[in-house]
Amino acid sequence: MYDRTQHLLFLLVETALFVAASLVHAGILVSGFEHARAMVAEGVIGAVLAVGVLACLIRPGHAAVVALSVQFFALLGTLVGAFTISVGVGPQTRGDIAFHALLLLVLPAGIFAAWKAWRQRRAG
Repeated sequence: MYDRTQHLLFLLVETALFVAASLVHAGILVSGFEHARAMVAEGVIGAVLAVGVLACLIRPGHAAVVALSVQFFALLGTLVGAFTISVGVGPQTRGDIAFHALLLLVLPAGIFAAWKAWRQRRAG
């Protein structure tokens, strides 16, 4: 039987992480870590993930494909962010480095969960 719970949970957690990071870079949750470009990038990724959550709830038959799509988008954005950190363009705090490392663990796990759900759904 197809179970969308696990990949929806990943999407919710990932959405919360990106929204929180955007609010930190906006200076809303914590001051001293403001970075306009990171705020926008993380906000856009968080919004895409949030739309993905809504799409999964509205169209459960397409949830796994939607989850795969939005998480691949988030992973691509995270890789760009990690690259900018590595070349000295993006924020250079330990928190930013740890956050990107966390995302590089969580996003592939979420993609794997969505892929498993997609395979279950296809199998019937």
